[in-house]
Amino acid sequence: MTTPSALDRPTGVPLARRLAARLVLLPALALSFLPPRHIRAVLERIRHGARPATPAQAAAAREAMCAVSLRCAGPRGCLPRSLGAALLCRMYGAWPTWCTGVRRVPPFSAHAWIEAGGRPVGEGVPDDYFAPLVTVAPVRRART
Repeated sequence: MTTPSALDRPTGVPLARRLAARLVLLPALALSFLPPRHIRAVLERIRHGARPATPAQAAAAREAMCAVSLRCAGPRGCLPRSLGAALLCRMYGAWPTWCTGVRRVPPFSAHAWIEAGGRPVGEGVPDDYFAPLVTVAPVRRART
């Protein structure tokens, strides 16, 4: 017997943000099929010129991705969801820290997420729950 489950899809996401999320959905899905080193290289290029995303900006981007895509809203949609949220933040001139890694507690499980302000965004877990293996953080600008 299977247990019925329902995905919690956000409501109330503004139309403009939903349209922008739909625009980055296909590139995010395409990126999710690349090897990790290629994903990292692409994201490292895209992040240049962006300011660090605030927790509110990152949460809004993550919420928009879940609102427009069942795959992103699902339990196995962490990679396209995190990539899409990072790309969406970039469209608005900001960049969160994109992370991929593993849970620190058994059982072993890989995961991808975004962080802002040094904390995971929208994950509902303690800050140290995941061990990041690959991160793409905002570029720090040199002060002149």
